[in-house]
Amino acid sequence: MELGLNGKTALVTGASRGIGLAVAQTLAAEGVRVVGAARTITPELEKVAAATVSADLSTREGAVAVVDEALREVGGIDLLVNNVGGGDVDRLRLGGFLDIAEEQWQTMLELNFLSAMRTTRAALPSLLERRGAIVNVSSVNGRTPAGAPVGYAEAKAALTMFGKRLSEEFASQGLRVNTVSPGVIGSPLWRDEARFGGKVAEAFGVAHADLLASIPDQFGIASGRIGEPEEVADLVAFLLSERAANIHGADHVIDGGTLKAA
Repeated sequence: MELGLNGKTALVTGASRGIGLAVAQTLAAEGVRVVGAARTITPELEKVAAATVSADLSTREGAVAVVDEALREVGGIDLLVNNVGGGDVDRLRLGGFLDIAEEQWQTMLELNFLSAMRTTRAALPSLLERRGAIVNVSSVNGRTPAGAPVGYAEAKAALTMFGKRLSEEFASQGLRVNTVSPGVIGSPLWRDEARFGGKVAEAFGVAHADLLASIPDQFGIASGRIGEPEEVADLVAFLLSERAANIHGADHVIDGGTLKAA
């Protein structure tokens, strides 16, 4: 299927690994000049990106600097993928509402919602000029908080609604905005024992490998397996493409059938 992306430019945040890296790789394979932004730049990202930017996207200064650098490197932004998210595993605490300090709420909101708002705000003039497209990477936890760290689901719910607000305001000006909401994805977030998946395993007192094996049953994943970053990347690429020209303001769930309600 010809997606009509060849020759376009894209800014992808959180692009060093997982879903963000898969998106950068998929778009580059379609002929897109990708600027990949992340706190730490990996060799895998450098291999496919036209340019990379190291920045802390949880800050206003970082988000603005990333967009400024992207504009310098590729001349303008046709496509924006707001993928950065998650949380610092070393500071992240698992527990109930009363167990979690206010600082975690702030961290979750800064990284999972305000980063996208600030990056979009900075990139919007170029996106509008080029009648471009945005995809925000949210989460099924934006619809149900089950199993999510305190503050994460709430931030993702805000991100999902943010996409709808943008679409409502700017669709008439040629800008398309959509959201992708993955379920559990086999990215380093879960598969790296030193990151969130390992922390969850430790909290439950089980081996990391056993936790990963139990996820489909524990989460009620109808397909019987967790998803892969490349599958999410394919959906993102389609939504950015000319093939999705009349898809506006939608939230596309890719969770193997985890959510049971519309």
